[in-house]
Amino acid sequence: MTRPMLTQREAAAACGVSRSTIRRRREAGSLPNSFEDPERGWMVPVDDLLAAGFRLNAPAPPDQAAPAPAGPASPSDGEGQDAAVLRAELARLNAEHALALAEARYGQKLAEAEAEHLRRELVARGEHIADLQRTVAALTPAPERPALAPPGGPAVPGQAQGDPGEAESETRKRWWGGQT
Repeated sequence: MTRPMLTQREAAAACGVSRSTIRRRREAGSLPNSFEDPERGWMVPVDDLLAAGFRLNAPAPPDQAAPAPAGPASPSDGEGQDAAVLRAELARLNAEHALALAEARYGQKLAEAEAEHLRRELVARGEHIADLQRTVAALTPAPERPALAPPGGPAVPGQAQGDPGEAESETRKRWWGGQT
């Protein structure tokens, strides 16, 4: 299965970087298969992101916060680490969800394109069938007009096939009276 295409925003969220980082890398040529979609903007293939060294579903680095004051009201080091682990897990799940959503959208677009192709093919085949029906109708004799005589019948209407001896005698007599 091919990997999906992501918008610059989705790619930045999935890689844990800013949109301007994705834009700069695209403009620098690190994402060569990117293209501009009229509806969604710049589309970036996941394969290009991986080839450029980005890690998908990577959580953003933690913000640098001022150290918490030590005291009885502050959480213990174990609780702070648990919260950081949970935040990282939440960021990973959000990025996974964004990627799954992008894959679903890509699959939907593929299905819609295939359905449109099949509709056009159906119309073309319907037109071909109508042409064939008109041809058959043109070749079929009308009820008021008899079909052509089968081979071996009289070549000229009103000419009867009789005794071969009669045909031979008639071929010897010419209209000018001469003999063969």
